[in-house]
Amino acid sequence: MPLLALGISHHTAPVDIREKVAINSAGYSERIGQLMALEGVEEVAILGTCNRTEIYCLCAGRAEDELLPWIHKIHQIPPGQLDAHFYLHKGEDAVRHLMRVAGGLDSLVLGEPQILGQIKQAWQISQQAGGAGKVLDRLFQHTFAAAKSIRHNSGIGSHPVSVAYTTVVLAKQIFGDLSKQNVVLVGAGEMIQLCGKHLREQGIAHLEIVNRSQQAAKELAVELQAKATALDKLHEVLPRADILISSTASAVPIISLAAVKSALRRRRHRPMFMVDIAVPRDIDPEVNRLDDVYLYTIDDLQQVVDENMQQRQTAADAAGKDVDLSVTAFMRWLYGIRAARSLKRIRSQSHGHETALVEKALKRLQAGQDPEQILMQLANTLTNRILHEPTRRLREAAEEQKYEILKAADWIFKSTEEADEK
Repeated sequence: MPLLALGISHHTAPVDIREKVAINSAGYSERIGQLMALEGVEEVAILGTCNRTEIYCLCAGRAEDELLPWIHKIHQIPPGQLDAHFYLHKGEDAVRHLMRVAGGLDSLVLGEPQILGQIKQAWQISQQAGGAGKVLDRLFQHTFAAAKSIRHNSGIGSHPVSVAYTTVVLAKQIFGDLSKQNVVLVGAGEMIQLCGKHLREQGIAHLEIVNRSQQAAKELAVELQAKATALDKLHEVLPRADILISSTASAVPIISLAAVKSALRRRRHRPMFMVDIAVPRDIDPEVNRLDDVYLYTIDDLQQVVDENMQQRQTAADAAGKDVDLSVTAFMRWLYGIRAARSLKRIRSQSHGHETALVEKALKRLQAGQDPEQILMQLANTLTNRILHEPTRRLREAAEEQKYEILKAADWIFKSTEEADEK
């Protein structure tokens, strides 16, 4: 019963294509039920993010041929229109793909950690909806352990690759504990919002939003639990800023050399960490000459981001060994399950023959027939019955030139002496 991963991602399709087949977490349960209703589908889990939609399933027969048509149907897309954008991984390749995704090795932003939480949510919903059975449950549990190992051993997540987060990391390098620092954010756009969120995660003591639009400042201040101040009060705010991050749409610098000098005097020259991520720049470049100011521009930060991205790529390459080990361990378990099913069938059939022949032999013994003759006939008949079907199938394989089956039979029935010779 094949293990499959069918999906579409940023690697294979632009966003206008991906959004057509998006399945958000609120719809997982319903879609899992629909997939489980397809003939041959035994287990299902669905993963949907802004960059990918993937179906992981255990299925038999022609079920795999029904998955892509089902996706077209539920999204009311003409059959086959999106086939070229989907990928299909089977068996070991499907396992490796999921582990790479969970480890952030297949993400748009290499090494990003959010995907692991999204996979855990997908697994939990699949369990609740009755989609995750023995195989998928074990696969996802194994994947979580693999992702943890990948991040720990490779260090792929230790190098920030966003300007906003890099800003916060640099601040920590300068001040150490950020929880006691006062932060001023100048502007109210997306970059400032992201910086504010990262800073709040570090337990910043005091956060102040300064912006030309008082309304925008207040709205962002509510979201970040900060204080809102008008831009014309910036000269009053500067002396309070241990950390200042500025990103406005101003055509000229809004923070002058004189204003920073004045702020440093009032601060008794306690250091200021200033980040200018605006283009054109918000902070007079001459400020960089001041001894008590650490000033970074967008170019400085981008250089750090680029270096960190290269370090992440190196870490991702090294993480391949962890992925391979985890895939091998899971496939060994999966093959063991499959072998156990075959062995159970063989033992059941053999015991069936054994029971019938023993009952017959006991009746003959009770009738006073020769015990030695009865035992020899029982052994001979039991051997013939057990080997009858395998013998017939091996002859068919030979006639049809299925040499892999014959080779496998040679290996399975190799004697101990022959094995020792090898």
